[in-house]
Amino acid sequence: MTPPAVERYFAAVNDEDWAAIREVFAPGAVLRTVGAPTRHGRDEIAAHFPKVLAALPVHHDEVTRVAVAGTVVTVEIHFSGRTSSGAPVEFDAVDVFDLDGTGTTIEKLSTWYDTAAVARQVRP
Repeated sequence: MTPPAVERYFAAVNDEDWAAIREVFAPGAVLRTVGAPTRHGRDEIAAHFPKVLAALPVHHDEVTRVAVAGTVVTVEIHFSGRTSSGAPVEFDAVDVFDLDGTGTTIEKLSTWYDTAAVARQVRP
């Protein structure tokens, strides 16, 4: 079963609900994304997503596998989207969530994917 915080996270990203993204993270949360600086705290994390996804006005994270081990949740996703010019973008990624003890907020998230392959797809 997917913990509520992880479900809320993917719903918020897919709906571009940045206020909901902010609230799903714990106040002192950390976001580590391959190829980007580490983000700290709700505000910095919430500001990260619209900037990253600006080049991909059409996007969807499809959860394909979830593995739960206590408060650690590993999620495989398939990302599909389109650039501003309409070019398709697809790749697989892995997100590793560290949740609080209740499973309702994210304390740490690290995302892993092939940044070079994605860059080749989004270049104009």
